[in-house]
Amino acid sequence: MKRLELASGSIETDLPAFIMGIVNCTPDSFFSGSRGGAERAFSLIDEGADILDIGGESTRPGAEYVEAQEEIRRIVPVIREIRRQSSIPISVDTRKKAVLEAALDEGADMLNDVSALEDDAQLGPFAAEKRIPVILMHKRGIPASMQNDTAYSDVFSEVSGYLSARAAFAMECGIRREKIIVDPGIGFGKDCGANMALIARCGSLCGGKFPVLMALSRKTCIGQACGRDADGRLYGTLAADMFAVLKGAFMVRVHDVAPCKDTFAVLKSLLRYESV
Repeated sequence: MKRLELASGSIETDLPAFIMGIVNCTPDSFFSGSRGGAERAFSLIDEGADILDIGGESTRPGAEYVEAQEEIRRIVPVIREIRRQSSIPISVDTRKKAVLEAALDEGADMLNDVSALEDDAQLGPFAAEKRIPVILMHKRGIPASMQNDTAYSDVFSEVSGYLSARAAFAMECGIRREKIIVDPGIGFGKDCGANMALIARCGSLCGGKFPVLMALSRKTCIGQACGRDADGRLYGTLAADMFAVLKGAFMVRVHDVAPCKDTFAVLKSLLRYESV
């Protein structure tokens, strides 16, 4: 049984990992199927998502950052509409304290920060004050140019060391250890080999001290492995997600909740017989 502590209580799943469904309130996210608002959110809820991750700023390679007020304009009406009908936990994909504050005021529950609390000095202390879970992601540079530098001496050690340091910073801000989740940032300043190395050892990041979120859904490295564009990467994504969970991932962030849930249900059944 997996368990996640929120500020208002906790959620559990008897599947091998939590499933976070992606709702991109943006015009330029790399997979068009993830774009939408409340209608997409309710579809993912119907498919069985444990958590929704709502973002108003694309961080795909080549994307440009947007202002806080534009993020707020994009996501707040969606969160408000979800909360009229559902109590599902909502994660906010943002780097900005102002955006997080506006989202929490509407009923959001946690933070997913691609900058690992680096981009806004107020974000860590504010998250600590609100007692919410925080996802800290590794990236190199900014989306507009991050794929220009993908060389590492030892990608696993460098990413793991960075995430350990950012987790320590989060705790210095007052965020409790059990509220910290780490994400190696697949596709953020990394080539295919680096991404695959991180997937293969994901459960050992930070020495296994923190739960790990893997955001693999329809990523370029999946396409490079199976020879498909973003629209054709579902099956490759399911294989990668299942492998990551077997290696220790605590949560997966996906575009396609129902197929992922079926995959994890079968995996759960198989694991019962692993030692028979």
